[in-house]
Amino acid sequence: MAAAQNPYTVTFGKEPQSLIPRTMQQSMILDEFQRTNPSNQVYVIVGPRGSGKTVFMTNVSKKLAQKDEWITVELNPERNLLESLVAKLNSERHLVSLFREARINLSFLGFGVQIEGEPPIVDIEVAITRMLESLKRHNRRVLITVDEVTSTPAMREFASAFQIFLRQDLPIYLLMTGLYENVNSLQNEKSLTFLYRAPKIALKPLNLGTIARNYQRTLQVPRATSLEMARLTRGYSFAFQVLGYLTWEKGELSEGVIDEYRQYLDDYVYDKIWSELSPGDRRLAVGIAKSKTGKVSDVRSILDMETNQFNPYRRRLIRKGVTNGEERGYVRFALPCFEDYAIEHEE
Repeated sequence: MAAAQNPYTVTFGKEPQSLIPRTMQQSMILDEFQRTNPSNQVYVIVGPRGSGKTVFMTNVSKKLAQKDEWITVELNPERNLLESLVAKLNSERHLVSLFREARINLSFLGFGVQIEGEPPIVDIEVAITRMLESLKRHNRRVLITVDEVTSTPAMREFASAFQIFLRQDLPIYLLMTGLYENVNSLQNEKSLTFLYRAPKIALKPLNLGTIARNYQRTLQVPRATSLEMARLTRGYSFAFQVLGYLTWEKGELSEGVIDEYRQYLDDYVYDKIWSELSPGDRRLAVGIAKSKTGKVSDVRSILDMETNQFNPYRRRLIRKGVTNGEERGYVRFALPCFEDYAIEHEE
């Protein structure tokens, strides 16, 4: 086992060899985007850090890229997205001839060469419109992916332009990932009504039975051990990879592996999540950690909180992916070992 390559990864965003695909959600996006007249040309993937958003988006993009009619473009949210889109489309050798055939003169914008007898386009949105119109005539579609969006001026400018492209019935599609609060901030911009209506796909925990079967098959551990490992992850995607990675490296599940696993979660995920929680969020997290039952009434009693004080913070922790609200009357952590972390970091 040691000589073979570790099929798990501890690197964020990198697609591991051993992956549990979210087949149903991927199929929903792929089926919708490939319809003749799709109802949605935008999907937003939300979830906490380490929930597999980037890998999910990458898998959808790869599947569409395999089809002749699709062009996939990944944009960096920290740069000027409109300029990046023109640059990336114009860098595709098989597309340049289409744009020349359509006599799209991008020389003023710094892309391509002068086209004799054709005035240069001086507006970036006009340039993209002309390029997309050319692609539409050739039955091509463009998928744009943007990872970890935030409500920046560059992102708002891009989203506003994208809204115009949709109204012009151009073949452009958008797949974005982000933390719930960042996506919500962008969607609440008054001018971006289309984005507010865009369907969100919240990545829920992976199925524990599927995780156990993966561990049993890949790591050659007994069924009982694979089930114990699956429970340790609580279905959290990053935890699934980290525990698999460490167990592969050590050759077995041990107390040392579990200790290192918890340290990985603390250092690479939980420290960042904790820093982004408000004092009220943290107080509630400590109360949940101290509760032996997870009942809302018990947590409220520990914290001496009224319902109207408790509920806003509970909703915030659910949206951040720290807790789940699936069981009525209870509040439990969605993240593995987070109760230990909360107690250790009680202020």
